[in-house]
Amino acid sequence: MIELEGVPELIDPVMVAAFEGWNDAGDAASTAIAHLEREWKGEVFAALDAEDYYDFQVNRPTVWLDGGVRKITWPTTRLSVVRVGGDKPRDLVLVRGIEPSMRWRSFCNELLGFAHELGVEMVVILGALLGDTPHTRPVPVSGVTSDPDLARRLNLEETRYEGPTGIVGILQEACTHAGVPAVSLWAAVPHYVSQPPNPKATLALLNRLEDLIDLRIPLGELAEDARAWQVGVDQLASEDSEVAEYVQTLEEARDTAELPEASGEAIAREFERYLRRRDGGTAPGAPGIAPGGAGSAGPSQTRPPRPPKREDPSDGGGDAEAEDG
Repeated sequence: MIELEGVPELIDPVMVAAFEGWNDAGDAASTAIAHLEREWKGEVFAALDAEDYYDFQVNRPTVWLDGGVRKITWPTTRLSVVRVGGDKPRDLVLVRGIEPSMRWRSFCNELLGFAHELGVEMVVILGALLGDTPHTRPVPVSGVTSDPDLARRLNLEETRYEGPTGIVGILQEACTHAGVPAVSLWAAVPHYVSQPPNPKATLALLNRLEDLIDLRIPLGELAEDARAWQVGVDQLASEDSEVAEYVQTLEEARDTAELPEASGEAIAREFERYLRRRDGGTAPGAPGIAPGGAGSAGPSQTRPPRPPKREDPSDGGGDAEAEDG
């Protein structure tokens, strides 16, 4: 039995998790959790035993000095809690860690133990993957679930992914088997500029999370960072004619594929977000799943790698499909 001391009774808690590693292209998902912790001053109340789940030759501990005293930080997964005020206060349980090296089933069961003890109503797992998406367009964010009822109720996709999976996929399936509603939000990161940070993808995930759980998330300087990131990538891409041509091809493919998105429903979702931010509260109507927005920090000064050679880049397959997590 997990006993939690010092954690108050939570109000309508939702667990939001992200893991560094395979499921975190551009560090977009883990940075989103870090942003929530920072903006809402999350307090860590638990950490999983690093010895149980991590290979320290893969994820090495770090040594640091605290007032002249040497200390060690072990790679692990930590849980913090934040209370979001307003007309309808609620609590978020934030899970931030590294994809474990081993014992994934035990790892998920331990997280679910915390979720049960805290009365978590839903688990939202954030992820990011590399895709054939241009950096100049809104970041695609797909919301998927294994629960058909949840898919209908929240206007999500019911996952059909088959193939290799990471801890995000395993945790979502563990939630499903335990009867805990679970959703995964996946942001697509341009594969030709995959180095972190990618604040644009982070912002897109937070926008989608905001709509999903019907909370206004303070964005701080994230939108400005996202614009700076895009300007920086624009400059780097313009220095290489091959990359610039490839980006244009992706833009044309994306714009053609998304013509139906210029619909009344898509416009209404964006208008709801505008009202929410203007009024500082909840937008009228039921929360929807909004398209990915612009988002965040300055790019690395490394030149974007050249795209893979293709006879016809338009046949490259589009954005990578979100996996079952």
